[in-house]
Amino acid sequence: MIPNRYAPLVFGFFLSMIMSAIISGVATTSAIGFTAALPSIWVEAWLSSWVIAYPSVLIVAPLARRIAGRLVAAPAPLEGHIRN
Repeated sequence: MIPNRYAPLVFGFFLSMIMSAIISGVATTSAIGFTAALPSIWVEAWLSSWVIAYPSVLIVAPLARRIAGRLVAAPAPLEGHIRN
C-alpha cells in the first residue's frame, strides 16, 4: 500500500487522468465526429492534456478546498459526542 501522506498525489493522479480523458474525449469527438481515427486521435489528445492536468490538479485542488470550505457550513456537532 501507498503511505497515507501520498493520498493527495494519488487522488490528483486519478482525478486528472479521469477528467482529462472525459473532456478530451468530448472535445475530440465534437471536433472530428465518430470516425475510424477517433480512438488514436483521442488518446493523443488525452495524453497531452493529462500532462497539463495532473500538475494543475495538484496546484488548484487546495485552493478549491479552501473556497468550498468557506461556502459550506461546518458539520453540526453530534449529540452525546464527548470532546477532548
